[in-house]
Amino acid sequence: MMMDEDIEQASLMSFNDRPRAFPNMRGKTYNPLIFRILRKLNGRVLMILLLFCFGAIFYMGASTSPIIVFVFTVCIFSFLLSVYLTKWVLAKDEGPPEMVQISDAIRDGAEGFFRTQYSTISKMAILLAFVILCIYLFRNLTPQQEAAGLGRAMSAYITVAAFLLGALCSGIAGYVGMWVSVRANVRVSSAARRSAREALQIAVRAGGFSALVVVGMAVIGIAILYSTFYVWLGVDSPGGMNVTDLPLLLVGYGFGASFVALFAQLGGGIYTKGADVGADLVGKVEQGIPEDDPRNPAVIADLVGDNVGDCAARGADLFESIAAEIISAMILGGTMAKKCKIEDPSGFILFPLVVHSFDLVISSIGILSIKGTRDASVKSPVEDPMAVLQKGYSLTIILAVLTFGASTRWLLYTEQAPSAWFNFALCGLVGIITAYVFVWISKYYTDYKHEPVRTLALASSTGHGTNIIAGVSLGLESTALPVLAISVAIISAYWLGNTSGLVDENGIPTGGLFGTAVATMGMLSTAAYVLTMDMFGPIADNAGGIVEMSQQPESVREITDLLDAVGNTTKATTKGFAIGSAALASFLLFSAYMDEVSAFANLPFKEVDIAIPEVFVGGLLGSMLIFLFSAWACAAVGRTAQEVVNEVRRQFIERPGIMDYKEKPDYSRCVAIVASAALREMIKPGVLAIASPIVVGLVFRILGYYTGQPLLGAKVVASMLMFATVCGILMALFLNTAGGAWDNAKKYIETGALGGKGSEAHKAAVTGDTVGDPFKDTAGPSIHVLIKMLATITLVMAPVFL
Repeated sequence: MMMDEDIEQASLMSFNDRPRAFPNMRGKTYNPLIFRILRKLNGRVLMILLLFCFGAIFYMGASTSPIIVFVFTVCIFSFLLSVYLTKWVLAKDEGPPEMVQISDAIRDGAEGFFRTQYSTISKMAILLAFVILCIYLFRNLTPQQEAAGLGRAMSAYITVAAFLLGALCSGIAGYVGMWVSVRANVRVSSAARRSAREALQIAVRAGGFSALVVVGMAVIGIAILYSTFYVWLGVDSPGGMNVTDLPLLLVGYGFGASFVALFAQLGGGIYTKGADVGADLVGKVEQGIPEDDPRNPAVIADLVGDNVGDCAARGADLFESIAAEIISAMILGGTMAKKCKIEDPSGFILFPLVVHSFDLVISSIGILSIKGTRDASVKSPVEDPMAVLQKGYSLTIILAVLTFGASTRWLLYTEQAPSAWFNFALCGLVGIITAYVFVWISKYYTDYKHEPVRTLALASSTGHGTNIIAGVSLGLESTALPVLAISVAIISAYWLGNTSGLVDENGIPTGGLFGTAVATMGMLSTAAYVLTMDMFGPIADNAGGIVEMSQQPESVREITDLLDAVGNTTKATTKGFAIGSAALASFLLFSAYMDEVSAFANLPFKEVDIAIPEVFVGGLLGSMLIFLFSAWACAAVGRTAQEVVNEVRRQFIERPGIMDYKEKPDYSRCVAIVASAALREMIKPGVLAIASPIVVGLVFRILGYYTGQPLLGAKVVASMLMFATVCGILMALFLNTAGGAWDNAKKYIETGALGGKGSEAHKAAVTGDTVGDPFKDTAGPSIHVLIKMLATITLVMAPVFL
């Protein structure tokens, strides 16, 4: 869709001087303890500390491998670029005082909930770390660990330290996502009064800052952990650990990241959709007021939810995705290099870190390619924002193909199979194409320019029931193409890896699993740009809310509405991308789990036979886990929304002047209700996800002990993981796509189609959007985090099942 000139250059004339009600909730700005300490330090002292840290990092990198030095250098430059983007965004004006006041209220609510939520998560993480410590102090060691002199205590402390570091970095990733969104929203709102393209550029660069920090932190965190263990444990020195066994020590980092991401996604999703559903049901359906109207008592809670649910949670989510993929690929690379007796295996182990280092470079180019100015002499309509973002993504994809091919030639060339690097480059190309296909499929099913969403909108014209039926059927149908794409990707990458020429000492091809790992890396080789598009959505949504609450001219709201609709599509496409990468990463972690069980048990563990009754039951339990988890997540949103609905109704009854702008709603009351409910409701599904594989593994381990089946516990858990992954992929695809389609069907009608706002079709579309809210922003995103967390927890807890 192209925008008219009058939308692109919004009028700055004064708007209606009707009475306005704004929140007066601004409190003291919250900063984490570490930031407060750093601010108190003398500038020179801080500079000396930074130089010392950089020196220590590069010393460890130089003592490990030149590849690590390259990774450190790229990550630090990406952090410097993110600082530039931050300063650029913060230099933009915040608009009139009424906009600033609303933005301040949103910032207070988001920071307050983040502080309380992560305080709860940190306590649970410390408790779980103690449990892991106790388990590892009494577990068996692998023959390789015993040969390297790595005792139980040392193994336990390493795993716990890695777990806590992963949890800490995941929390920081979430905070960075929230920090930038609550500051960029008002600047996008202000820019929308002048130009849609300027507003787009600010939102993209704000999202780019978060993306570069999140991806860079995931990469540098694993690189620091790897190099520290390499130097500290004397890897590859006489009597020391073999470098191919080192990646197994990093699994705690992935588990810590998954743990925090799951609770962040659950808590944030319950918060944002509980507030959104409650605000819509009473405000739009019962009272007939527009979305984000300042008279709605739940509007601030809704806008806060965009930041804690979509920005903070998604930052932690993608951090966890990248960490899990890197660690699993490093494990498989080390295993393959060991089987093939490759003289220098460091290239195969460190390859994932280099791929994501190049990701930072090419995504930075894609982000900076989106300009905010255009030739003023050209009077043609401006490009559709989605087309602008798509051009940046296409540029990033092209650069990814080039850098990926260069990386494979640099690191994966070996004299044993001179052409293997080319096969692996093709595996990466398969992953890159799969990522593009996933983005296109998600866009097709959720963008109102295409037939599926328009058909759904048309179904709204015949009532609420037909809208729900059409939305459910669309979501179910949308699972077919992504599954076909994943299937083709896995089989193609496995075949390319298997025919690479790398064989073990018996002449058996061994590159298949590593080929799928390389395809996964290819799929995530543009992760930073994809996260940028994802962050763009909630920032644009918040900007629209600020414009509506501050009662800006209709032309300004038209710009933010357009950006919001595009943001809904980018959020849906990036969720589809995340599900695809989760499927491939879980497949890799599943293979790594089987290798680890085999190493601990000193028995072959190559396949899982579901014809064994106990193993089949494990699969049923894994499938059940997905459905029960989804039910509890959606029910949590429903209960939270009921509390909000009751509170908003109470305020409209007790304060009748709200509708005439004569009384101010109590925004803080709704914020407090939603925050309390989200923290309470996230515990049950989270504990279910963590406890299920451990309990199942222990129960069947005991059963196997008495029935003479030594690997029964590990096999049942493997079956549980396999079935949960398959069901979880399908469920997440259905929930995310259906929810996104319902949302954009409503947006399509609000453009004036089928009667526009206030029509019967619009009311039915609002009902569909309300049903889809917990689907796409709570249950759906939480499920693909759950899939990866199940894989990492089984990897960490593998000794418990033996």
